[in-house]
Amino acid sequence: MASGYTGERRVHLETLAELLPSHGLVSRMVGGEDPVLWVWQPRTGRHTVIFATPSSQGWQFLWSPGGQAPVADLERTVTALRDALDSGQPT
Repeated sequence: MASGYTGERRVHLETLAELLPSHGLVSRMVGGEDPVLWVWQPRTGRHTVIFATPSSQGWQFLWSPGGQAPVADLERTVTALRDALDSGQPT
């Protein structure tokens, strides 16, 4: 069963997904009723899954291994994702 936040979560993930191609990243929404965003760096083959979740500081994006950024700062999020997927950091 989907949470009451599903619609808002989906909007945040879709907004992030729109920015990724201009930074060399590919994404796909997965999870149906509880969406997450699968993000892939085609050049390196590295990938991760992005969650959007409400917190006491507002909505946050979370990804492995330990990535976190506020939804309100999409450029910071995209840069952090690109850096993590371009580097040797495990994801």
